[in-house]
Amino acid sequence: MRTRPIAALSVAALAAVVLAGCSAGTTEAEPTPSGTAGDLCAAAVAPGAVSDAVTVEGDTGEESTATFDFPAEVDVLQSTVITEGDGDPVETGDFVSYALTAFSADDGEVLGSVGYGDDPVLPQQISPDNPLGQLLGCATPGTRVVAAFPPSESSGGEVYIVDLLDVVPTAAWGEPQEPVEGMPTVELADDGEPEITLPGGDAPAEVELGTLKLGDGATVATGDTVLVQYKGVKWSDGSVFDSSWERGVPASFQTTGVVAGFQQALEGQTVGSQVVVVIPPEFGYGASEGHELQDETLVFVVDIIGVQHAATAQ
Repeated sequence: MRTRPIAALSVAALAAVVLAGCSAGTTEAEPTPSGTAGDLCAAAVAPGAVSDAVTVEGDTGEESTATFDFPAEVDVLQSTVITEGDGDPVETGDFVSYALTAFSADDGEVLGSVGYGDDPVLPQQISPDNPLGQLLGCATPGTRVVAAFPPSESSGGEVYIVDLLDVVPTAAWGEPQEPVEGMPTVELADDGEPEITLPGGDAPAEVELGTLKLGDGATVATGDTVLVQYKGVKWSDGSVFDSSWERGVPASFQTTGVVAGFQQALEGQTVGSQVVVVIPPEFGYGASEGHELQDETLVFVVDIIGVQHAATAQ
């Protein structure tokens, strides 16, 4: 059903959090203040003649087809709920998983789809200010909407099927595993933030990795983009040098955009997992002359809460 990647479409902001290519390897979203479902209810765009007239065949969470009269003249952004989910409404600041299929409003051609089956997109933080929040409003997981976008300078009008799959926790949810002897120990606060205690003795000469929680989600591969929570401390004194928890928002980056030891800790892991990794300088910042962490052995605890495979991002 896919004919070209969704990332090539004019409303690509719906398909993924922006991929990062900076030297630090991370993309930090600005923390979105938490709010209520009412914030999103008020932001939801209204139904329109085009979105109301679309007929969809298929179930929420499955790639489906849309039938409508074309060319469809879309004058204003519009969104119609065709399937209501259940559970609690999403709130401002929640991270959500979603899937979508896009069609040309001019001729009904399928432009692409992402988020279904083994083709996940990175969870997105929902707010009244972003397109996903405006299309879904205060929906509940399992909701499906049909949205219609007016033409832009770069493309014609487009019709979307958008599925709200679930609200994604911002801490690892996998099955707890037996700790690895000799590795740093980790205690979790109520919100999932780790407190790291270092063992005695010398730092290891090789990368050492332990799985603290084993998730059941998609597997991270080389070049994938991940959404993670992490905290890093120095082996030398236990001080925190970097933490997404302290910034109040998860980070996203490609596995190939971080130091070698961090990359080893991510690839092959599953979404929902939490890992602890010890990274000697050789596999960290040892080659970065003058870097403040050049001679440091680093310890990270990483919660893997989302992945977008490299092929999906192309």
